[in-house]
Parts: sequence; C-alpha cells; structure tokens
Amino acid sequence: MPRRPVVKIGPHKLGGRELLFILGPCVIESAAFTRRMAKKLKAICDDQGAAFVFKASYDKANRTSVKSFRGTGVRDGCRLLGEIGGELGVPVTTDVHSPQEAEIAGETVDVLQIPAFLCRQTDLIVAAGSTGRVVNVKKGQFLAPWDMANVAKKLVATGCKSFFFTERGTTFGYNNLVSDMRSIYWMQRLNCQVVFDATHSVQRPGGAGETTGGDGELAPILARAAVAAGCDGLFIETHENPAKALSDGPNQIPLRDLPRLLAQLRALRDAVV
Repeated sequence: MPRRPVVKIGPHKLGGRELLFILGPCVIESAAFTRRMAKKLKAICDDQGAAFVFKASYDKANRTSVKSFRGTGVRDGCRLLGEIGGELGVPVTTDVHSPQEAEIAGETVDVLQIPAFLCRQTDLIVAAGSTGRVVNVKKGQFLAPWDMANVAKKLVATGCKSFFFTERGTTFGYNNLVSDMRSIYWMQRLNCQVVFDATHSVQRPGGAGETTGGDGELAPILARAAVAAGCDGLFIETHENPAKALSDGPNQIPLRDLPRLLAQLRALRDAVV
C-alpha cells in the first residue's frame, strides 16, 4: 500500500506510529458538564501519553424523536468548544449539518465532522473543505468503502488536503449495524487515513422505540479488532454515567473504564505497527 499523507491536527499526527484518540461525550449537555469531561479526558490521556482530540456535539440533528434533547446550538456550542480547546491546549471537533454551520464552526473548531447520513451532501462537503480546517467524513451506513473515493474528490476539488474518513458500521437488517473490518483497509487504499468509530458502530438505530439503542459492552471488542486491522485512530464516546446521558447513553463507554481500554489499544498498536 502506498504511503498515505499524514494529517496534522494541532500538535498531533493522524497516520503516525501513535494512535490518535477522538474522545468525548455525545452531546454538550451543559457548559459545566462539557468542561468537566474535557479536563478529565485530558488528565487520562496525559497520564498515558496518548494523542487526544476532544469531541462533543452542539446539536444532535438526527435524533429519533422530536422530543429528544438536541444540544445548545451552533454558536454557543462552537464558542464553548473553542474556549475549551484554548484553555486545555487540545484540538476540538464537532459535527456540522449545513454549509452555514460549517462556516461558523470553522472559526473555532479544529476538525469539522460530516455525519454519516450527510456524507453525500456536496454543498456541505464543499463548505467544510473550504474552511481550511481538517475535515472528517463518516462513511454512510449505506455506502461501500470504495464509494468514499467520490467524497475524497469533492474535498480535493475545494483545495482541502487535510481530511480523513471514519468507519462506523453498515446497515445490517432493521435497527442493526455490522462492522466490516475490511472497510478500514479498503478506505486506506484510497490514500486516506481511517479512524474507527467504536461506539456508534454498536448502535441499534431507532431500536428502542423513540430512542436509539446500543450494545456499549461490545465497543471495546470492536475497538481492539479495529486496531488489529490497522486503523489510524479511534473515535470513542464516553460519559461519567451513560445511564443518565441525554443522548446515545446505551453505546457510550463509562469514563471509569476508559484508562484501561486506552492502555490495551495502545499496546495493540505497538504490536501491529
């Protein structure tokens, strides 16, 4: 496989020897909660010497129910993430859902994430690529890995050279996803860095009626498999108390379990690189 270009994210490199970890809660539940989570995650990663990008969504735009909590909104959310990044000295990322949101987020956020459901939205991809920020596109549950070649072409056409793709499972019947680890290799063959989303890959979309279900206990298993398959980084959502999370609680990893998991994943990386 040809050498793929390294993506620089703040002080970190995606595609180097070290794994890059994208960690954080699903959604900004409050400013105090989000700051507290960021500080705890930084302490964990500093203790292990792990490369870390903090993530949190300002708006969960594709919630199952109209009654579901969505977040704080783009301007307040991106302002908060920018402040957290500056205070802690860590890169930050969040998902964007429209060209207008991409422009706003691009002012303060280091990595703009395109949600899986929107990975074919040309206007959104072009807007994100035009900000000059790093772009992460999650592969849609409905796409083959090689179909992401067209997404790469859209980004390159904007002049964006710093982007990567994230594997997050493929639709497998109703209310279920399956992870095909071959997808990591196939997307890397597109000359791109590839991250594996361990927690969204164990979702059961809409599987709990008016909420999305999930099998969070399986996320560490898939994360280990993805590292063995050669992924360049891992996206893991985590929460102090997943049972009380305002979004995607069933698939988030308890914060107390994270240090041991990160140590395992970094040891596996050392064994396969």
